[in-house]
Amino acid sequence: MPVLKNISALYTCPTDGLQADVGEIKDAALVWADGHIIWAGPESELPKSYRGYLTFDARGRMVIPGLIDCHTHLAFGGWRAAEFEMRSLGRSYLDIAKAGGGILSSVSATRGAEPEKLFEKSRTLISDIIKLGVTTIEAKTGYGLDLDTELSVLRVYRQLNNLGLIDIVSTYLGAHTIPPEYSQDRRKYIRAIINTIIPMVQIEGSARFIDIFVEDSAFTADEARRILTAGIESGMRAKIHADQLSACGGAELAAEVGAVSADHLEKITDAGIQRLAKTGVVAVSLPLASFYLKQPPLPARKLINSGVPVAVATDFNPGSAPSWHLPLAMTMACTMQSMSPAEVLKGATVYAARAISVDDTVGSLLPGRQADFAIIDAPDVNHWLYHFRPNACVATYKKGRALYDVTVTVPVYPWY
Repeated sequence: MPVLKNISALYTCPTDGLQADVGEIKDAALVWADGHIIWAGPESELPKSYRGYLTFDARGRMVIPGLIDCHTHLAFGGWRAAEFEMRSLGRSYLDIAKAGGGILSSVSATRGAEPEKLFEKSRTLISDIIKLGVTTIEAKTGYGLDLDTELSVLRVYRQLNNLGLIDIVSTYLGAHTIPPEYSQDRRKYIRAIINTIIPMVQIEGSARFIDIFVEDSAFTADEARRILTAGIESGMRAKIHADQLSACGGAELAAEVGAVSADHLEKITDAGIQRLAKTGVVAVSLPLASFYLKQPPLPARKLINSGVPVAVATDFNPGSAPSWHLPLAMTMACTMQSMSPAEVLKGATVYAARAISVDDTVGSLLPGRQADFAIIDAPDVNHWLYHFRPNACVATYKKGRALYDVTVTVPVYPWY
């Protein structure tokens, strides 16, 4: 039964309360056993029954729940650095896509990649993600767009999850765009998703969520309704890439179908905000994408003031957000979206957990929750997100087991 003492500030991030209610405890201690939290509170109040157990010293650092990246496109072939140059010189995301770049460029590279290579590339990425204090991620398909590749990517995610390191929550995003072989018959592709791919995903049981890109250049709200309904009927829950480049009614559709989250929302309307607030859909902010695409981010203050929980994620992908650095996205949420550090912390923990339906087990450091936590070399959350560094995380624990710890000199997991 380990005990972690000398914590400058412990953030329990309760599931209730306002966005800024992060359950801060000064001069704290944390106790866990069998992979779960059993006590959290001021060190001066540590029960005597725990004082004789194995003790670790946080050395005056802060402790947070393990970070949760609730929107990533983890497995893909190739990169798209040339597009970064194009956007830097003024080309728009849509212009690049129309010229044969964008998502379809990654589709070609992913279809040509061997599953073993996708697995090794993703595993290497996870190694770096763990070092940032991240203990759970959502990972989407969407760069295959055909049955074989989409299922292959979902199997890669299953393999990664079986490593027993961070938790991988898989999402089927076959409706990311229309693949080239269906460019003249989009209805045929939609039928293939509904009648062929979704049933196979259901048989394999490899995806918890179904997602879709609702946008003028991708899928309409009516098309999305059909696809999401089929996915829901197969047992998946809905998520939506909504209102990123234009107001397409994505937020309203998310509320209508009972989606667990609506992601992006840079162009959300006031009506969309009210629908999300009434239905409890989580809004997922992706400030790295806004930064790379040079567009205003989602209106976080409007959403929070309207009662919509706002999660923060990276949108890690090879095109519009080629970074897995969640703490950087968190700092950007403060500077670009007028969110306080406390609001951002809750957005990257318990609200991010809610956005992938795992908030009953992770995202908080309350008794009974999984002992997923990170030790951050900062006195409090304000200083951490204000004083951005390459990495302030000194240790990452998953189910009470160290995955990463800079204070040890031997590997703490097999392939690190």
